[in-house]
Amino acid sequence: MKKAIIITTIILIIIGLFVCVGNNVYAAEERAIDNQTESQLVEIKENTAKSIEDYQEKYGSDAYGMVAYILNLVRIYSIPLCFLGIAIGAIHQYVIGIRKLDTLEKGMGLIVTFITILIICQILPLAFAVFVKFGRG
Repeated sequence: MKKAIIITTIILIIIGLFVCVGNNVYAAEERAIDNQTESQLVEIKENTAKSIEDYQEKYGSDAYGMVAYILNLVRIYSIPLCFLGIAIGAIHQYVIGIRKLDTLEKGMGLIVTFITILIICQILPLAFAVFVKFGRG
């Protein structure tokens, strides 16, 4: 037990030394990366602000424009997440569920749940646009 603690401590000290030395050696290069990353973040922020302004102009209100922008992001990001969930459900149903029946039912439940979420996330922006267009009067 003592040997394991001593070996673990030595390994942690060696890793700590490499991290400290590495930070000093690559400080100048890190600043260049930070400047590049900062410019990319500023560009993403400006694109997002412009996109929100476009939605606000299109819907005629700050609140409706923000909601439309958020619903568009939900629509875009729900596709890969739901496909990942459907794949996990299929693995539970068709791979693991061959031997365990409770896992088979869990897999089918996951598939149905993620398909439902995907449909809702894809139709919600359309329903919002129809509501704003025809419901506001």
